[in-house]
Amino acid sequence: MSQRLRRLMAGICLLAAPVVYVAGLVADPALRAGDAADGAYGRHPGQVAVSAALLHWSWVLLVPGIVGMIHLVRRRAVVFGHVAGAVALLGIVNFSALMLGDYFYAVLEREFGTERGDELAEKAFASAQWGFQVPGFLGLLGVLLLGFALAYGREVPWWAPPAMVVGMLTGPIWPVGMIGGSLLYLAGAGVIGLRILRMSDADWAQPAPDSGKVAVTA
Repeated sequence: MSQRLRRLMAGICLLAAPVVYVAGLVADPALRAGDAADGAYGRHPGQVAVSAALLHWSWVLLVPGIVGMIHLVRRRAVVFGHVAGAVALLGIVNFSALMLGDYFYAVLEREFGTERGDELAEKAFASAQWGFQVPGFLGLLGVLLLGFALAYGREVPWWAPPAMVVGMLTGPIWPVGMIGGSLLYLAGAGVIGLRILRMSDADWAQPAPDSGKVAVTA
């Protein structure tokens, strides 16, 4: 794969991942129902399927973006940035796998009712806590630390990494969190993605001279 194609893939995926993530949140029937969320998955399995698929692909799309972010850690905190990037990648993969659970919630609620269905689903997720959920949240910490390594290397603005992670975490909180979190995720990932897309092939392939200025200011 050429350097240009890698750069374009990383930048486009960083722009696309939050858009698909937000679309997945909006499609989630339980989030839209608010106080009436009980049993929403059982009543709307089709919407659950769309939402889970979109959320799954939002995490998948983030992987090439994170690889591109790791590529930019070239002058400062290189070891730290690469370790954080590895943790981020492993965590994102785990979150992607967790989206399959939404399908089971929908089937269990429809077949056994809300109370019994949710009870069975919660028992299943409890077994997956250390294998999937905890590594997933550690992955978000990895994204944050990787972003700070980029900010330390003057590749991205300091606010972009926490905006990404806070946006991911608060997006599922309806309605204020979804609006604010979505905007934060879009802004944080977007500014890094645009930074990558605006780079020349030469800058992407080789680290630029350290001018002492932040490469991206908006």
